[in-house]
Amino acid sequence: MRAALAALALALFATLFATFFAALGPARAQGDDFARFVAGVRADAEARGVSRKTVEAAFADVSGPDNAVIARTRRQGEFSRPVWDYLVGAVSPGRIARGQAQAKRLSATLAAIEAKTGVPRSVVLAFWGVESDFGASAGSLPTIRSLASLAYARHRGSLFRDELLAALQILENGDIEPARMVGSWAGAMGQVQFLPSVYLREAVDFDGDGRRDIWRSEADALASIAHYLRSLGWKPGLSWGYEVRLPAGFDLSRYRGRLSDFAARGLRRTDGKPLPAEGEASLFLPGGLGAPVFLITDNFEVIRGYNTSDSYALAVGHLADRLAGGPALAAPWPNGAARLDGPGLKRLQAGLAAQGLYDGEQDGRAGPRLREAVRQYQIREGLPADGYARPSVLERLEGRP
Repeated sequence: MRAALAALALALFATLFATFFAALGPARAQGDDFARFVAGVRADAEARGVSRKTVEAAFADVSGPDNAVIARTRRQGEFSRPVWDYLVGAVSPGRIARGQAQAKRLSATLAAIEAKTGVPRSVVLAFWGVESDFGASAGSLPTIRSLASLAYARHRGSLFRDELLAALQILENGDIEPARMVGSWAGAMGQVQFLPSVYLREAVDFDGDGRRDIWRSEADALASIAHYLRSLGWKPGLSWGYEVRLPAGFDLSRYRGRLSDFAARGLRRTDGKPLPAEGEASLFLPGGLGAPVFLITDNFEVIRGYNTSDSYALAVGHLADRLAGGPALAAPWPNGAARLDGPGLKRLQAGLAAQGLYDGEQDGRAGPRLREAVRQYQIREGLPADGYARPSVLERLEGRP
């Protein structure tokens, strides 16, 4: 009996031992693969002039990919939520109040930045507010770990490997220590949420301490935003856009032109002010007919250069207006209205591409290219050309009743 029990215990131990090492196998294999990945990054970094000491310090606490970071690639609010839901948080009464308080506190700094760059202080503040809630929510995830995780997973090809190498160059330059290099899950850093490559090109030392510190220096952060916008082509003296009212029977197929021409055709700003006499603009109906309508200028596209989401660009523009004392949007949003989700937008992109109307990436995201394609389809079909990717457009395209 004792011998039988001993044999049973030995067999049970052997089973548990085998199960443990079977489970350990994939983890060990991933660890070896990640080590090879880091070795490759080290070689590439050294080729860019980054010392082995800097790389070792950067990876001291990074033993493997962060799976929580990789999981975040499947959800991004500014692309997945309706624009009206996104604006609720981005342009909230609380954020407007905080921004106006910051405008008073940093008045001299903002005036100096505006004088140097031509970017209005309200616009600079709006970016700061949307990106990090005026520095209060700049992100706390280690940038090297986030970028290494995304690069290891090959998310978006080689993009994040290049950003990881750029981050190592920043550490080599000594602008920030590894422990303080923190930001978002996607590697966007500091109060301005610059990716490392953008930091290397655009960050400035505005407070004169010899460091480009977008993590702790408000002056450097704000000036870096303005400098980046000028590099993207910001046109001083030109607004990002205006909320307007469409007159009855307005021809939506003529959606680009001079601001003076739109005024002659009966468009009026909802705040009662006249449209400028100079400048080009195009109609933007992010919620379709019955929702707010905007005339957007080249500076709207500059905002999209910072972040390609239409929702983001509209939030920054509208927040800038509110911080400058402008009114809330006049027209209501279509809350609860049917809208296409990501898979639906992919089908729409594919259908429009098959008809030669869409040549962009079929990524399930609405943007200028899809908006243009929808407009062209609507014009061809004799529909109101608002450019809005609503479910009925997809149904018609696919021949469904």
